[in-house]
Amino acid sequence: MVDAMRGRGQAVALLVEKFGVRFSGQLGIDLNRGQEIEVFKWFVAALLFGARIPEKIAANTYRQFERDKLLTPSKFLEAGWDNLVRSLDLGGYVRYDFKTADKFLEVMGSLEKKYDGSLNCLHAKASDPRNLEERLKNLGKGVGEVTVNIFLRELRGIWTKAKPLPQDLVITAANNLGFTRSTGATLEERANVLEDLEKVWRSNKVLERSFIDFEAGLLRLGKDFCRKAKCQKCPLKMHCIKLTLRNES
Repeated sequence: MVDAMRGRGQAVALLVEKFGVRFSGQLGIDLNRGQEIEVFKWFVAALLFGARIPEKIAANTYRQFERDKLLTPSKFLEAGWDNLVRSLDLGGYVRYDFKTADKFLEVMGSLEKKYDGSLNCLHAKASDPRNLEERLKNLGKGVGEVTVNIFLRELRGIWTKAKPLPQDLVITAANNLGFTRSTGATLEERANVLEDLEKVWRSNKVLERSFIDFEAGLLRLGKDFCRKAKCQKCPLKMHCIKLTLRNES
């Protein structure tokens, strides 16, 4: 029992060390104090990351928006469609430029109209975590489940109502490491996965890191290794239950 607990602690520490990098942090966005401008920057990035496009292109496009001073909803609306398409093209978002420009203008217009351009105001008006997610999705048809999950995942513990349920890649990695046994097939099971992961983190916290880093680590592990079946190259293969069972069979 003691060995199992020690092994789990080692797995958590290694996961956070190797993969626990926040996507917002990589872009130089500091969400820790929940400042309006930083939250908005992350929302813009989440809108880009939420599309089926390489992570590098989404990050490049976000940085282009920064260079173009597109850091408030009103700035996006003032820029207009032509300038947004230009920024998207310069960032490498060429295949989706027209559609994405439309999406940004719709979402920013809705945010201005409904919440005076403030995402913190949107959060304050939400009655609970699920209502918060619905309010975000109702900003425009381009804001879907994936975008909302990306956005809220790194606001966990910063916004009190930011409690998104784990996505598939997180659940896959968590199962492989033995952090949960739930498949996440239903909303109730996803809630159980989140509860399991929070228990694992509480018992195995890494100094100066947070649950956000832990969850980010699981996502990257699932995305870069579990999904691609790159088990032999995985830094956490010694902790992988799936690989152990395969080797024993």
